Amino acid sequence: MTYLILRFSTLGNVAMAVPVIDSLSRLQRDDRFVVVAGKRLHAMFGSMDNVVFHEAPSPMRAAHLPALHRQLAEYKPDAVIDLQGDIYTRALCTLFRLEKTPVYTIHYGRMQKLAATYLRSAVGTLPSEQERYMETLHRAGLKTDTLFTALAVNGTARRQVEEKYGTSDCRRIGIAPFAKHRTNILPLRTMKQVAEHFAKSADTRVYLFGAGNIESEMLRQWSSIMPNTFCIAGQLPLEEELELMRQLDLMICMDSANQHLSSLVGLRALSIWLGTHPRLGFYGWKQRAEDCLQTQLPCRPCTIHGTGHCRYLNFACHQIQAETIIKRAEDILSEQKNAS
Repeated sequence: MTYLILRFSTLGNVAMAVPVIDSLSRLQRDDRFVVVAGKRLHAMFGSMDNVVFHEAPSPMRAAHLPALHRQLAEYKPDAVIDLQGDIYTRALCTLFRLEKTPVYTIHYGRMQKLAATYLRSAVGTLPSEQERYMETLHRAGLKTDTLFTALAVNGTARRQVEEKYGTSDCRRIGIAPFAKHRTNILPLRTMKQVAEHFAKSADTRVYLFGAGNIESEMLRQWSSIMPNTFCIAGQLPLEEELELMRQLDLMICMDSANQHLSSLVGLRALSIWLGTHPRLGFYGWKQRAEDCLQTQLPCRPCTIHGTGHCRYLNFACHQIQAETIIKRAEDILSEQKNAS
């Protein structure tokens, strides 16, 4: 049977779907799964031989839907699984329903999430994004498990990374100071202090991750004045970026896509949560609760995914200090060294 799986965006949400789709690929070897997602994300699925990647227009527009439907109909799907549940995927699913194709749409629990943020109601830990994906797939009669630990090594990408950055026995630390929304980003001076702390150690290499022209330029400036520091932003295709992450000892990041990409290669991530909160279900796959840094405030969480403003205009959640991040990171690195 052939299943269409719709998860157009964002990078982090698509990454969260990878462990679940990997389990589908392993448990249903006789079926074919067509994953429809944004461009450059095919690297996440290349090692799954019964998974076909179909690139969706990015950004998606209503005008794209008729042509996309025609393209996807050529796969002759036996069912459509909507793991996004937005206006575009629902419209696309309507077109397939008109053709009598079964459709299964994710239940996002939006009212629970809104109650936990805007109404600040007492809501416990909500199901994770992956659990919601699995529930949707189970309704379609598919089996999943939680055995995923890391994507298979991409040998070609790994060799290219080693040619560019070499191999070394020194500590390797990734730092991703940005996120999509302002509420999810610490003051850059704080993260710069964290980067400077590790960069001054001769036995440490620091890799700065980001996306977009503005982020790339700022991180290039940091790397130009810090020793032992490399700017990765905008320099590597996704498959090489993942292989570089695989060689790191730790990723320090915001609540952003980088914690989810780290999970895909088994990299431990020290994540910093500001306006958002891990109990809303967006924590990294098999990451550790003790590696989540946050400040307990009565106004948190104030947003589900992130936003550009603070209702109290003070961004009190941004008061996490560089020293706190450095201490936790050093503790993790020491723990890993003692365990090896």
